[in-house]
Amino acid sequence: MLQDSRSEYAARFHRVLAHIDQHLDQTLSLDRLAAVAHFSPFHFHRLFTAWMGETLGDYLRRRRLEVAALRLVAQPGLTVLAAALAVGFSSGEAFSRAFKLHFGMPPARWRAQEQGRRGAENGVGQFQDSKPGQELRNPGQVPARGISYRGPSYNATPEGTMQVRLIERRDTPVAYLRHLGPYGPGLLDFWQRSVYPWMVTNDLLGLPRLGICHDDPAITAAARCRYDACVEAPEGAVLSGNYHRTVIPGGRYAARAFRGTADDAPAGWASLLRDWLPASGLQLDARPFFEFYPQDSTWDPATGIFTCQLCVPVAPI
Repeated sequence: MLQDSRSEYAARFHRVLAHIDQHLDQTLSLDRLAAVAHFSPFHFHRLFTAWMGETLGDYLRRRRLEVAALRLVAQPGLTVLAAALAVGFSSGEAFSRAFKLHFGMPPARWRAQEQGRRGAENGVGQFQDSKPGQELRNPGQVPARGISYRGPSYNATPEGTMQVRLIERRDTPVAYLRHLGPYGPGLLDFWQRSVYPWMVTNDLLGLPRLGICHDDPAITAAARCRYDACVEAPEGAVLSGNYHRTVIPGGRYAARAFRGTADDAPAGWASLLRDWLPASGLQLDARPFFEFYPQDSTWDPATGIFTCQLCVPVAPI
């Protein structure tokens, strides 16, 4: 009973955090978020602080700044004002003050420094360990029949060799386990020790799955980074274990077929942000980025080569 109660609290706070990320450009009042969590507004602030380790106001400010920082790096043509308005700041001045307080320098200077740092580490214009939501890295994903840790890649992907399709995805119910903490080798252990046995117990092997890193470890403190290991599961499916449910939003995504090793994948993610996105006439929105492993995904344990789709949510500029 105690574990069931704790799972219910975790599920409610997961809904709140997802709602925040999806509505950063809007006013997020305590009453509104308490209603999402089905808690009394009178007690919600104290519960949030106890559960998250920071006040609601501090969390909202941090997430707005982190998402804006990611977009400044990922979208070179995005103005500071546009980044500020997209995450709910009322003016560029208020955003710049908050940004400097959090990151130690104004946003334009931070962007130039961060782009220079990543370019120097990985070759001209390439993000290290890149993935949207964490410069587009999803270490620890599960290929079709195995588990692989993704390390950094230093192989640039030429723009001319990249084939990106615009697809429409349906809303997708998933069951997932969440890892909170640093990305890297710990995620491989998470898949091996927690996710894979849970999938076996619930007869989920072979179903489409997704790997989602919600945060950028170059921007978010490692201890606060969130990773979800997701498996497509109908909403009515009865599963065991300490899992959670959500719906991956449908809509338009830019999808790139990927085939390679774990070391190759970061360059594939980086090219979507660096080469394709700026010339596409589209921009990022608040839906999550993910690696999608359909039922026909493959994985070769001898070479480490696997296949998946790199999916980036896009909207008109």
